[in-house]
Amino acid sequence: QVQLVESGGGSVQAGGSLRLSCAVSGPPFSMYAMGWFRHPPGKEREFVAAVSGRTSDTHYADSVKDRFTISGDIYKKAVNLQMGSLKPEDTAFYYCAATTSATFSTNRAAWNYWGQGTQVFVSS
Repeated sequence: QVQLVESGGGSVQAGGSLRLSCAVSGPPFSMYAMGWFRHPPGKEREFVAAVSGRTSDTHYADSVKDRFTISGDIYKKAVNLQMGSLKPEDTAFYYCAATTSATFSTNRAAWNYWGQGTQVFVSS
């Protein structure tokens, strides 16, 4: 089976940094995009960042675009999320995801594969 495995979660103080990593294993498939979603407590799961296509186009949610950096590509089947200037509102369960869809979308329903997630806690 296709598996996505995240690592790098943990607890940090506000203003700190954290780096998340995700790698895909299993049978080959035509991946179009890889990225990250997060699920804050009491809120809906939301898009964070992604890379897509052969040129590794990057996509960011407005809430993180000046603080987070995504790297990696669909050919290596691996992505990283460098998170800086962390805020308490960044506290969430973070999920790595991948999609075979040829059209990029931030809608969670468009993503085929999901990791188990990793907890990020930012204290004040």
